Amino acid sequence: MAISLHQAARTPTVAISTDERLFFVALGGRIAQLRKTRDMTQTQLAEVLGVAQQTVQAYEAGARRIPVSTLPQLAKTLGVSLEVLFGEEAKAGRGKRGPVPQWQEQMEAIARLPRARQRFVMDMLSAALASQHGPQPGA
Repeated sequence: MAISLHQAARTPTVAISTDERLFFVALGGRIAQLRKTRDMTQTQLAEVLGVAQQTVQAYEAGARRIPVSTLPQLAKTLGVSLEVLFGEEAKAGRGKRGPVPQWQEQMEAIARLPRARQRFVMDMLSAALASQHGPQPGA
């Protein structure tokens, strides 16, 4: 395994095989397509993942490996399973039945918001839920 030192960042890089390179290029293409389908920008996705927009751009181009620990959050943000993210067909019988409830669609939309907006929505929800559990009549 060849290891070289990238001069600018001083981080070790590892050479990958042609098959691995093709996998990351295809994965990046799927990420870009899913992101665009959800009307997300690279910057919005980067905020959710806690990385720079240039990092998302490199993921989508297949020029940079995506950390394994990031994959579940990425799939959830894009609203797909890991299997779909990896290019596998959805398994028959494992999918959802019927239309997705509106509250679930809204929660998925919130998950795609930048973190600051997610916090704002969560604060609003918390306040609304707390008002439902206020003093009971006659208490």
